[in-house]
Amino acid sequence: MANLTINGKTFTLDVEPDTPLLWAIRENAGLTGTKYGCGIAQCGACTVHIDGVAMRSCGVSVGDAAGKQITTIEGLGTNGALHRVQQAWIENDVPQCGYCQSGMIMAVVALLKDKPKPTDQDIDEAICGTFQQVREAIHAAANA
Repeated sequence: MANLTINGKTFTLDVEPDTPLLWAIRENAGLTGTKYGCGIAQCGACTVHIDGVAMRSCGVSVGDAAGKQITTIEGLGTNGALHRVQQAWIENDVPQCGYCQSGMIMAVVALLKDKPKPTDQDIDEAICGTFQQVREAIHAAANA
């Protein structure tokens, strides 16, 4: 059994400590906004925040995440309102297929925390698969 704090709520999950956090979030906690992509912590589709740091949840064990604050895409907004990055994503027509969008959004939130006014180079270095609408949305969120 593991106790995980996800989006401010404590979940007691029947999982082994070496279970990837991604699977505990999706399969045991039922929060499916975090996606499985590559399984080797490279693509970013499974990005969540652990104690405020963007991390690829397929590469973090439940044991390593226990006792920490985990935020998924479902926990970004407050009081029913979208996070400013989520809103910028919509306003700038970013989503294509949408599969990796939650991971990208989580990575962008972390980027803006570290660099409130990122340059295009900062964005390209931090965000996988950057295209013009992504840059525009990030700049819009930075200015919101």
